[in-house]
Amino acid sequence: MPQVSIRDQIKKLLELQKLDKEIFDYKKELQEKPALLNEIKEKFEAKKAALKELEDKAKAIQLDRKAKELDLKAKEDEIIKGNAQLSQLKTNKEYTAKLSEIETLKASKSIFEEKILASYDESDTINAKIEKEKVFIAEQEKAYLVQKKDIEESLKLLEDRVKVLAGQRNQLSPEVDKEILVRYEKILEKRSGVAIVPVQNEVCGGCYMNVTTHSVNQIKMHDKLIICEMCARILYLEDDL
Repeated sequence: MPQVSIRDQIKKLLELQKLDKEIFDYKKELQEKPALLNEIKEKFEAKKAALKELEDKAKAIQLDRKAKELDLKAKEDEIIKGNAQLSQLKTNKEYTAKLSEIETLKASKSIFEEKILASYDESDTINAKIEKEKVFIAEQEKAYLVQKKDIEESLKLLEDRVKVLAGQRNQLSPEVDKEILVRYEKILEKRSGVAIVPVQNEVCGGCYMNVTTHSVNQIKMHDKLIICEMCARILYLEDDL
């Protein structure tokens, strides 16, 4: 590149690199923040789903209890009916059989009563848990909405900043030789927004591997771009610009 001053091009690339690194970092945030918001939302939705499960369980307990109460009423009616039939029985055997039947019904009735009482206790426990979860979820929803607003505002600021930086980049990039710019941008894409790095004490500022003395001398000559043999980034010397 005979008509191109490598020293001047390096200086332009460093200006460009400063913009590109900012753009890269902001774009990374623009990708990460929605993922963070989604993670927060998923946790919140999971809490709501857990509350829905509790509410469904409470309804199922209530329906089961109502069914048991109907069964209990049927047992009570059978006991009343059985007691009424006692006076109509003519033999001792029939009387004893009917008493046995009534006692069985009473035992069954007692079991239903115990189950119904246990069901009320279970409902009280689960309803208390539901109320506690509702309070917790209401607090979580407030926190989620605050975080959502903060993240959305942050995203807007980041987008605006990227637009400004992109505009500055568009003004600066024509000052870089086209071939050098293409090469720089290829490296930039592969190396996380850092395409040009300094050499300090014969160490690459990108991958921290040793740079040969020969390569350092080539950098000083400013005849061409010198690339790190390990990370392929463009190398320069800070005190030689």
